[in-house]
Amino acid sequence: MRVISVAIPKGGEGKTTTSVNLAASLAATEKKTLLIDADTLGASGISLGYTADQVKSGLYDVFNYTHSLNRVIYKTELTYLDFVPSNISTVQMEERLLRLSENRTVMRIALRDIEKQYDYVIIDCPPTLRGITTNALCASDSVIIPMRASHFSLDAVMRLMRYLKWIREVANPQIFVEGILLTMHEPNTKIAEITGRELRSRYSKFLFKVVIPKNSTLAEAAFYGRPALLYNINSKGAQAYFELATEILARDAAKGKLRESVREDSGSYGEIPDSQRSENRNPAGPDSN
Repeated sequence: MRVISVAIPKGGEGKTTTSVNLAASLAATEKKTLLIDADTLGASGISLGYTADQVKSGLYDVFNYTHSLNRVIYKTELTYLDFVPSNISTVQMEERLLRLSENRTVMRIALRDIEKQYDYVIIDCPPTLRGITTNALCASDSVIIPMRASHFSLDAVMRLMRYLKWIREVANPQIFVEGILLTMHEPNTKIAEITGRELRSRYSKFLFKVVIPKNSTLAEAAFYGRPALLYNINSKGAQAYFELATEILARDAAKGKLRESVREDSGSYGEIPDSQRSENRNPAGPDSN
């Protein structure tokens, strides 16, 4: 089972859109996939057609130790896609979840119950670093960083990269950057050119080949509570996310072959590049908010 968080400490970057449509695309390839909505706003659930009155239990109950993860899994329209909602309905529940998530091992331990049931777990993280996002990163094999073309988005990527160094030092040494994903991309604009140039100079080895175009179908699909491939499979947005899933699957297949050929070398898979390692062991964590 591969656990992938979708995270960046900034709103409006396409985290939920990426989480929902990547999970749906993986499910469309018949990979058993679980989408976990870790954002207290519950946007992933809305994007899958779930309303508050339909959600009787969710991730809050897992962190509150009243339910196992298996008991809060819901079915979706896609046979191979299941879903864990974020059932935060009050400010008091949100504050309690923040306190409970200070235990960085809750998500990791919860996922053990379902590790033989799924090929992929996708976690939609909130636009913060403290609390539930830290829990998700500590439980993840890798992280996808979605970002749109802007100066503030570049700053958020840098901030997350620094935070990942701390996560590796104190909790999860194996986590790596799955890739940086350009979202809402408009290729023939000045800001896209500038952002692309900066990304290639700083993080070229982390960039996904596919980019997600600015596409109204993605927003329309979320409005109607469906993944884009069920709303309009021929749209550019749906096709782009399917290409993203294909790119990730191809990487994993290649890594699987590499693991078979060098099985005796246990450090060959998921090795962290030196550029991502940290010498700072600050127990409070850098840049947390």
